[in-house]
Amino acid sequence: MISIITITYNAGPFLERTIKSIAGQEGCVLGVDYEYILVDGASPDDTLNIVRRYEGHLSQWISEPDRGLYDAMNKGQALATGEFVWFMNAGDELYDEQTLQALLTYMQRNPACDVYYSDALFVRDDGSPVGLRSEVTPHRLPTELRWQDMALGMKVSHQAFVARRTIAPTYPIDNLSADLDWEIRCLKAARRVGYVPFALCRYLVGGLSVQKHRQSLIDRFKVLTWHFGLLPTLWNHAKIVWRAAVK
Repeated sequence: MISIITITYNAGPFLERTIKSIAGQEGCVLGVDYEYILVDGASPDDTLNIVRRYEGHLSQWISEPDRGLYDAMNKGQALATGEFVWFMNAGDELYDEQTLQALLTYMQRNPACDVYYSDALFVRDDGSPVGLRSEVTPHRLPTELRWQDMALGMKVSHQAFVARRTIAPTYPIDNLSADLDWEIRCLKAARRVGYVPFALCRYLVGGLSVQKHRQSLIDRFKVLTWHFGLLPTLWNHAKIVWRAAVK
């Protein structure tokens, strides 16, 4: 069983599309193939009205103040009981109605993996596509992913990264690049990593790291320094600056 977790705060205009994309998965049964957990940060908008409207499609949900996105993600992960965890936050969607069944089939055929990952389709607020992440960003998606591949930044969208719950660490809640740290730690702990040959999600462009871009870059540098050391990280950031200058 996969634990799908949605984190939301004041995202009423986008939350419904996320819930509907998960509730509409063909051939999958809530409580058997997957559980669906929603963690809200005590939103003052119409989030709770939406949650109550779709309550029958949720395994459990909570709404309470938190210390930010990654504190809420830690709460969701602590509530999870599935063998794997998969974060699909407000505004994001599973790629289409067959995605979950296709992923479960792939996992059954490749059962030894601790991490499964794929590409993500970037979409705008209105749902229109921007393009696959591997095509519209400098981050090319390797078909044999290692934690060392993250030296220049996040190779895989968080919403296209499914990890075995027993290897999934908690998130540092005071770092805007905590998802990068989480993915690296999962890859370090994984015995085997599986590339899923189809897109898993539609990723809503924007988010906290875009809204606070400068702090996100500083926090990304911290994360990469933790895992790769100071001098290699300085050298790799010089590569990033050079790549941006010649683009």
